[in-house]
Parts: sequence; C-alpha cells; structure tokens
Amino acid sequence: MDILKIIFPTVLTFFIGIIITPFFTRYFYRYKMWKKSPRTNANTSEAFKNIHNTAHELSTPKTGGIIIWVAVLFTVCAIYLLSLVMPSDLTLKLNFFSRSQTLVPLGAFFLAAFIGLADDLLHIYGQSRFAQDALIYRKIKIALVTGIGLVISLWFYFKLDFNSVHIPFNGDLYLGIWFIPFFIIVMLATFSTSVIDGIDGLAGGVLASVFTAFAVIAFVNNQIDISALSGAIAGAILAFLWFNVPPARFYMGETGIMALTVVLAVIAFLTDSVLLLPIIALPLVATSASVIIQVYVFYKFFKRRIFKVTPLHHHFQALGWPREKVVMRYWIVSVISAIIGVILVLIS
Repeated sequence: MDILKIIFPTVLTFFIGIIITPFFTRYFYRYKMWKKSPRTNANTSEAFKNIHNTAHELSTPKTGGIIIWVAVLFTVCAIYLLSLVMPSDLTLKLNFFSRSQTLVPLGAFFLAAFIGLADDLLHIYGQSRFAQDALIYRKIKIALVTGIGLVISLWFYFKLDFNSVHIPFNGDLYLGIWFIPFFIIVMLATFSTSVIDGIDGLAGGVLASVFTAFAVIAFVNNQIDISALSGAIAGAILAFLWFNVPPARFYMGETGIMALTVVLAVIAFLTDSVLLLPIIALPLVATSASVIIQVYVFYKFFKRRIFKVTPLHHHFQALGWPREKVVMRYWIVSVISAIIGVILVLIS
C-alpha cells in the first residue's frame, strides 16, 4: 500500500499535466506570455549572443511552470476530497495531505509559485523600471526568497523543533538558533540554481531526477506522505517535459523554477538529507557554481573569464556542443548523481 500511495499520485499528476497542457498552451499564446526583449540586448559577450535563438525566445511563453503546480494542486485536492467523500481504507491511505509531513512543503511550493508568477507577469507586461532593470529584478527576487526562507525556518525551529542537521556517517550536528540562518542560506543556494533553466528540456529533466531521488529517500525514512508528494512533483515535471523537449512549446519561468527550488530545499530538510543535496542535485550545483566562479572570483579579482559563457551549460554550447547533446548529458549526470545520493542515504 505504501508503494501504491507513491506511484498513484505520480502517475495521476503526469496524466493531469498532459490533459491540462493544451488548455494552458492556448491561453499562453493567445495572451502572448513571452519576453518582449531578448537577453541578447543586455550587455553580454558575443559568445552569449551567438548561442541564443532570439526569434524562438520572443515567441515562446515563459509561464509553463503553471502546468507543474496546477497539476500537483489538482492531484492533492482530488485525492484529499476523495478521502472525504468516499472514505475507505484505500482512499484514506492514498491521501498524502498531512499536517505533520506535507503541509509545510505544499505551502512553500504554492507560495513560491504565486510569487514567481507575479515575477513572470511583471516581466512580460510590466513597463516600470523594476520590469526593465535586471539588477533590481535580481535583488527583489533574492529578497523574496530570503523572506520565504525566514518564515519557513522559523516554523521549522519553533513549531517542528528542528535545530540540527544530519552529517552522513557522523551523526547529527546541533546548530541551535543558527539553524535559522543556515536554512535561509541553503534556500538561497538552492534558488541560485534556477540559472539552469536556459535550454529546452534541461531544467525539467534534471529536476525530475532530483525529486525522484527524494521520493526514494523519504520512502526509506518512512516519510510516505513526503515521498508521495515528491513523486507527484516528479510526475508533473515529466508532463511539462513531454511538451518541453526541443523545440520547447513553453519555458518553465520563475513560477515553475522558484516553486521547485524552494520546495526542494524544504524537502531536503524534512528528510534530514540536506547535506547530501549537493550530490543528489550535482548538475544544479555545478551550474550555479560556474556563475559564482566566473563572476565573483575570476572576473572580479583577475579580470578574466574561466568559462567562455556562464552558466555552465552555455559554456558547452560555446564549445560547439549541440543543445540536444548538452541536455542529454546533463540528464545522464543527473540520474547518476541522484542514484549516488540515494545509495549514500541507504548506507549512512
């Protein structure tokens, strides 16, 4: 029954995502929900401009992440209502909406999704300075994610009594009140990996592997509701990915990537495997680290670039790799790193 509880919402969310996508796609294109100016207009290198398809960028909706969180919302509500209307051993067992395990990650997921959607809509339709100034935009998003992290970390610390992190093979490290800033830092670090959303299908494939890994980890920890939620999110990402293989029908946008990175950090803490997150999500870490190394280390102090272009996937494009090769190899590395992370959880 525990396995069924995980598989059922995963499959259901996938098919819900497939069913609702045509409706949302028509809406996205009818209201032209795409960027009005390409990234190549910014002060970037020639290599960066050469690897971006401006025509495709200016005609592809960037709010596709709506499909992911709407599919998850439908699944959670459908199974929960079914357990209320037709209570039985089966329906009650399938319900994975619980205060003890999934209330916090679901709240974080949808809160981040709505904030990301507001960000996307402002970027699409806004004419103000905030919509046109990339630096201000970045600072606002960092402040919002910090605020979300602060609220959730306070809940973890005062309501759930979280005050330590598990060190694999070594036991728990007590942090006390320092758990709160540590939580915020992890959430910001996870959100920084949103730069991976730059090639058709790249972010979806990587994140699907990551959430599948956490579904397994939660199952091993006997956190069945969290496992079911992670599976449902993975199923929704796969539905999104079905329409996002090159050429993408839509991009994930902030409403998708912000929701997924925020809930990923929450699930990592809830499963007590946050220190394994850099291994499980290695492609995300490498992508974010490439930007930090390029911009804040080599270019700032040595006035030179170590990568042709950042994030890392664009560096490989600049080397001449086709977009499809970059995506497929990222997927392969993502699956391998997720498997390694799960094995470490099993043996630690």
